[in-house]
Amino acid sequence: MAKKQQNDDNLVAQNKKARHDYSIAETYEAGVVLTGTEIKSVRAKRVQLKDGYAQIRGNEAWLMNVHISPYDQGNQFNHDPLRNRKLLLHKKEIQKLTGELNNQGITLVPLKMYIKKGYAKVLLGIAKGKHEYDKRETIKKRDQDRQIERVMKHY
Repeated sequence: MAKKQQNDDNLVAQNKKARHDYSIAETYEAGVVLTGTEIKSVRAKRVQLKDGYAQIRGNEAWLMNVHISPYDQGNQFNHDPLRNRKLLLHKKEIQKLTGELNNQGITLVPLKMYIKKGYAKVLLGIAKGKHEYDKRETIKKRDQDRQIERVMKHY
């Protein structure tokens, strides 16, 4: 009997504002180093990616300004909600990201956080900021696509 394929990607948090404010060129999946109470809060989906970003410091990638709420039953073992967390990437990926981030106007933004095979993962995007007119163009194109879909649905 064929084995059923399981979907182990459990979405924990998504940064919807990032795709609106930035144009995403490339994405990378990175593991996150978390403490015991942090992973329990992540599994409870108490994560806020909105103001987060990633940096490369000394050949290491760090996730900054991502809020993971303290675990309710954590007592004195709880963590600082805004602490910097180390990201797990291959050395070649870090070197490539370092080269990309040297360009002006390029930043590394967390797009999603999810649980994959029991491990917390972050989808990072190489992002370039959009101007206001770019945002309006994106909204206009999305509306046109929706109208086309509505018309095509009836035929």
